[in-house]
Amino acid sequence: MDLAHGLSGLLVGMLVGMTGVGGGSLMAPILILLLGVSPTTAVGTDLWFAAITKSVGGVVHHSLGEPDWQVVRRLAYGSIPASIVTSLLLAQIDASQIKHGLIISSLGVLLLATAAATFGWGRVQALVLGMESAVVTTYRARQPALTIAAGALLGVMVTLTSIGAGALGAVMLMALYPMRMTARRLVGTDIVHAVPLTMVAGVGHLFMGNVDFALLGSLLVGSIPGIVIGSLLATRLSATILRPVLAVVLAATGIKMIFS
Repeated sequence: MDLAHGLSGLLVGMLVGMTGVGGGSLMAPILILLLGVSPTTAVGTDLWFAAITKSVGGVVHHSLGEPDWQVVRRLAYGSIPASIVTSLLLAQIDASQIKHGLIISSLGVLLLATAAATFGWGRVQALVLGMESAVVTTYRARQPALTIAAGALLGVMVTLTSIGAGALGAVMLMALYPMRMTARRLVGTDIVHAVPLTMVAGVGHLFMGNVDFALLGSLLVGSIPGIVIGSLLATRLSATILRPVLAVVLAATGIKMIFS
């Protein structure tokens, strides 16, 4: 096992355990900027890393009855087809420099969006809860279509960059279902939907030859104890402190990737 890869998995696992976000948002940038992994390989490997780790979390949340399966299905109606189409389009891009540049730029933009989402979780929910009753009635009638559209957007983002299924997905769910989503249900729904999405996107990258299984194994070995350590630290450290710090790191990384 490569020590640097194992330590990367440990670091990301700890951040996920402490804050609930940061896995997809940090793994690909770490692989690209610090470890020199090809952008396409970093995204493809990160997707399988996410699929495996989120599957474990999805089983736990399913056993506790936390996911909102109706919302999961609505998201999947948009995200799975969008992921397949995005994979097919990526496979048609022959010029590696164009493909790598597209992925790097997309990663940078998504990191900045994730940083903003990490800062604005509570504000989004408060804004939606403050809508007038007439607007709320119209909003609820459009929830299914808006959820499918949100899923499609996530499908494109996750397939292209491996980022989006965590913090951005959670913010979308809070905006779409501010009354329906308790904190535990939101996390469960977000994680369960991310499992098939990352798997489908991961299969697309696997067929394109973008998955390094030796690297994947090293990351997984490090991430498992990292998540345990992070979860234990979360009981002693306030998320109100950790989330802004993580958001600043994500924003700085995003700017670095855009202007690299």
